[in-house]
Amino acid sequence: MAARAANAVAEPAPGMVEKRGGALWLTHVLMILGVLVVFFPIWLAFVASTVTQSEIASPPMPLLPGDQFLDNYSRALFSGVNVPVATMLFNSTIMALGIALGKIAISLLSAFAIVYFRFPGRATFFWMIFITLMLPVEVRIVPTYEVVAGFGMLNSYSGLIFPLIASATATFLFRQFFLTVPDELAEAARVDGAKPMRFFFDIILPMSRTNIAALFVILFIYGWNQYLWPLLITTDPEFNTIVMGIKQMFPAGDDTADWPVIMATSILAMIPPVIVVISMQKLFIRGLVDSEK
Repeated sequence: MAARAANAVAEPAPGMVEKRGGALWLTHVLMILGVLVVFFPIWLAFVASTVTQSEIASPPMPLLPGDQFLDNYSRALFSGVNVPVATMLFNSTIMALGIALGKIAISLLSAFAIVYFRFPGRATFFWMIFITLMLPVEVRIVPTYEVVAGFGMLNSYSGLIFPLIASATATFLFRQFFLTVPDELAEAARVDGAKPMRFFFDIILPMSRTNIAALFVILFIYGWNQYLWPLLITTDPEFNTIVMGIKQMFPAGDDTADWPVIMATSILAMIPPVIVVISMQKLFIRGLVDSEK
């Protein structure tokens, strides 16, 4: 009787498997539909980058790629309104990498100092950093521009990067993570004679690897999509970023836009962020959801 009762409890009720399977199929169908809705505009942009101007201007627009792939993409890469797209891609990559790495380095060190060093006003300094979340670049853009211009950093990579590398968000996230690290690790390192920076590089930094990866992906995309700040401090076309370049490709007045080249440039602008997300996908997801610290 006991064994029969145990089997009755272990076996699922009739129809339970079917309901679970139906719900599973429904979620997959909804997910596929969502992916198609997001992907369809990107597919249209790719198709438009492989056809001629007349095919785009004459509806209906084709839904399959054309035979102008090499011509359109070569024109996009090696020609442009003011500067080749390849140069703008390089500028955007340098800017995005500099902003992401700079934000992570400064945030790691500031959070480490706030958590592991005892000094007067430690909490006050942290909240002063945190309050800067209320002051985005657009609010402080005029004084920031005056400071950058005063240091002679207009039309330079340093001017594109340095004003944007401070991050209160990253500092807050690293601080919260460091607070979860057991105090016994710091005590053991102190007993073994490890200096603070040795403890930072040998213990804290390896433990923060997934958090760093997650923040790097987010901050790289943040730096890649910057438009207002590069537009303000760059007057030399050689320092234009790809986001600026796409805007400059749209003609003024009654001129006709070269849509195949514009669409090819838009596709090229998406490739570096996509590569970063795909290459760091596992670490990115672990950094967001991993609860084992």
